Amino acid sequence: MARRKRADAEPPIFDTELADMPAGLRWREWMNRIEAVLFAAPKPLEREALARVIGRDASIDLLIDDIREALRGKPYDVVGVAGGWAFRTRTAYADAIATSAAVPDRGIDLTQNEAMVLVSIAYHQPVTRAGVSEILGREVSRDVIGALRDKNMIAAGPRSPTAGAPFTYVTTKGFLEHFGLDTLRDLPDLEAMQDAGLLSGEANAGQLPRSEVADFGISAEDL
Repeated sequence: MARRKRADAEPPIFDTELADMPAGLRWREWMNRIEAVLFAAPKPLEREALARVIGRDASIDLLIDDIREALRGKPYDVVGVAGGWAFRTRTAYADAIATSAAVPDRGIDLTQNEAMVLVSIAYHQPVTRAGVSEILGREVSRDVIGALRDKNMIAAGPRSPTAGAPFTYVTTKGFLEHFGLDTLRDLPDLEAMQDAGLLSGEANAGQLPRSEVADFGISAEDL
């Protein structure tokens, strides 16, 4: 009778170093591992996750560069998102994807009012609700702030040093992921948004310039 495997048997050690492989093949295998992990991941992966599958002397940045070079001419790419990396289709193929109806709509439903409040917070964070009201020239309700928090677009930041120490608000990693931004430095130019009236006190829901909002990453359908 065959012996049963011990329940507490340790799994085989995953070989990250690949020391027995020639250097060229080892590098290609590391590239393949990173591609496989990124392909399987439902969300952008940070450096620590990718470092678990490659050798200690491997450079994640150089491996990503080589993967991107290998994908040149393909309809998808590896891009920096929210401090990590993810596969993204190139914008040139957005119409083809939409026409195929093969991908379910994962968009977040933002009203015009929510979109303007979100843009104001993104550019002025950390900022209080009163501060956003001053930017937009009208009162911003707690309901709008709550809706954006429920959609994981904003979160509470540090308390303001002003009277009453109200909470400030900041954007979240979910905000970066949704709009395909690596960091807040990737936001569209602030002066262009101000010139369009989007961040001035004169802006209101009826005056929201859709072209500028599209640059920000909010589609007309979201509004």
